[in-house]
Amino acid sequence: MATNETLTGTVETVIYQNPANDYAVIELVTDVGELITAVGILPFVAEGENLHLHGKWGHHPDYGQQFTVESFEKFLPTGCDDILRYLSSRVVKGIGPVTALKIVNRFKEDSFDVIENHPEWLADIPGISMKKAREISVSFSEQNGMRTLMMLAGQYFSTPTLVRIYKQWGSEALTRLQDNPYDLCRFFHGITFERADAMALSLGGARDSYKRIVSGMQYVLYYNAQNNGHVCLPCEKLVEGAASILEIEKNTVEDALLRALDEKKLYIEKQGEHRLVYLPQMLDAESYVASKLHLLADHCAVFSREDVERCIERTELEYGMRYADLQRVAIYEAMRGGVTVLTGGPGTGKTTVIRALHTIFTDMGMEVALCAPTGRAAKRMSEATANKARTVHRLLEMERSDTLTPVFGRNEKNPLEEDVLIVDEASMIDLPLMDALLRAMRRGTRLILIGDTDQLPAVGAGNILGDVVASESFPTVRLSEIFRQADGSRIVTNAHRINRGAVPEYNADGGDFFFVGAEESHISDTVADLISRRLPNAYGDAIRERIQVITPSRKGAAGTESLNRILQGTLNPKHPRKKEIIFRDAVFREGDRVMQIRNNYDIEWKKKGKDGDGRGIFNGDIGILHAINEKDETMTLVFDDRVAEYDFSLLEELEHAYAITVHKNQGSEYPVVLFPSYFCAPMLMSRNLLYTAVTRAREMVILVGRRDAVDRMLANNREILRYTGLRARLNKNL
Repeated sequence: MATNETLTGTVETVIYQNPANDYAVIELVTDVGELITAVGILPFVAEGENLHLHGKWGHHPDYGQQFTVESFEKFLPTGCDDILRYLSSRVVKGIGPVTALKIVNRFKEDSFDVIENHPEWLADIPGISMKKAREISVSFSEQNGMRTLMMLAGQYFSTPTLVRIYKQWGSEALTRLQDNPYDLCRFFHGITFERADAMALSLGGARDSYKRIVSGMQYVLYYNAQNNGHVCLPCEKLVEGAASILEIEKNTVEDALLRALDEKKLYIEKQGEHRLVYLPQMLDAESYVASKLHLLADHCAVFSREDVERCIERTELEYGMRYADLQRVAIYEAMRGGVTVLTGGPGTGKTTVIRALHTIFTDMGMEVALCAPTGRAAKRMSEATANKARTVHRLLEMERSDTLTPVFGRNEKNPLEEDVLIVDEASMIDLPLMDALLRAMRRGTRLILIGDTDQLPAVGAGNILGDVVASESFPTVRLSEIFRQADGSRIVTNAHRINRGAVPEYNADGGDFFFVGAEESHISDTVADLISRRLPNAYGDAIRERIQVITPSRKGAAGTESLNRILQGTLNPKHPRKKEIIFRDAVFREGDRVMQIRNNYDIEWKKKGKDGDGRGIFNGDIGILHAINEKDETMTLVFDDRVAEYDFSLLEELEHAYAITVHKNQGSEYPVVLFPSYFCAPMLMSRNLLYTAVTRAREMVILVGRRDAVDRMLANNREILRYTGLRARLNKNL
């Protein structure tokens, strides 16, 4: 195995440079006079610069031996010849070879100092105006800023991460890092508090400083919002969590919390026995959602009962059917109220109600928008209703932004024009997205939320649908009669049995709901054998592409980490014709099934084989790693009908998706679902997790593993606790 080495030298030639991702190929004259080729992420690299390169030697099949750079430091040249070559390379805007020669002839080794600190002296040179002199100084400062940033933080962050920081913060990056390194973990994905904290302490920050403690508390709140769904935290849990990661006494954290509350950096509200602490943006969002829902409910035109009945009867005639009693109630409530909730399990007729409402409101001349939180859910909504449905992000006209939070073109100043919004899979909507949606709705617009409250709550912060229903503040109709069930199929009926805590019915002849027993240590191998051999033998090779493995946990004998490693080796093994990348402990190979693990609002995509493009790949989107371009350090990924190009730096946003957790599968649906049943973390051994997994399947469900693990999940009907204040606010108790 190649070992890490360090090379020092001067850039002789920049052979290739990709401005989009900063990948470069350079020739370097080392300090022993050897000319070598180096490749890697080398932002703003220029001829004449002195570099310290850290990386490994390798052999490219086309270009021979080359040094792959993993990190580097850059230093400005000192001799006149190297300064001239550097400035002649056009790395500084406004300076070409002729101007470079004039500057170096005039100022010699002081050229850089003059450009940065005395740009007005440049104007003494014929051909350089005062305006041009200032522009040259600004451009040079930008180059120098990146170099200084790398010298300051290179030991803590990778070069691609530093490039991201510099591109977002620009010339302010160095000052912001020195002033508050903890901003990094708040504004950049993938930068942990621990890494930012290590840098802050190395810069002389005190372990018990107020800035460090406040940043630690903010991080605990932010982490719990992103990973555990909590909008807020009880005071004692926040203090305990912050004291733990900061490794300081709890009373020191409590003192800092009082000051942070006084300075309005955090907020606290009393709810029952809890004193809940909020980040300002979360408190603002939750308060707005509660007030706007009541506003919509109170300011909506009301149709008479007679008008509603006539609309329902006319729609029944059009479709040649009679709606069930509860379906008629749902249609009636949606036409009478400004905010209505329709909930129910699979096969209970929610889609039928959506079609009816779309037809009725459209016939009345009203504009109707159908939307869902994810692309897959929106696509299913379109197919089921035969009407166009969009993601909530696209409906709100998401715009490019340098921040972690999206910016939407539709908002309070530019509201949506539709009269009715019907939102499917509403259990997946988190608080920030609900806040954005409601801000874009005009007073008088109707909001109809469709979802299944027995499924898991959203991946992000909040429990919007559950809190709205539990508040009993708005009309809620629960559909219970099962309509969608093919002859002999047990998927829907077993889903409802699971929801009641009853054992599913397995393994009927010609059925579609099976149990395959296996000890925990053999579950992964059994799943791999089912996908690679047994199911294709029974149903044909095409079934492999129709299967999704959904498992409770990342850890354990049949968690995603173990399963993905085994399934990749079985379904997409190493091959000389397949390029691959090693990132951390994982191998990403052409042909791999992968998943986006966080929202990225900037990734651009094009429709596969069609006109149209867009932006944004979201948490939970599943695609295929189609191609790897080693030269440009880019990858082509295909998400259904969308084709996107990723930089290698975005590998931190991808995971293998041969097996994915139930939480990541909300809103998705697959022909065949394999679910490993084994004993994992107690909080994951729940009835609603099993129910959510089973309801992802259209044609077949196979449980693999231990029956007693299924029994444990059926017996555990505890809801996943999420700290939110929305229910209390809707009831006007906060």
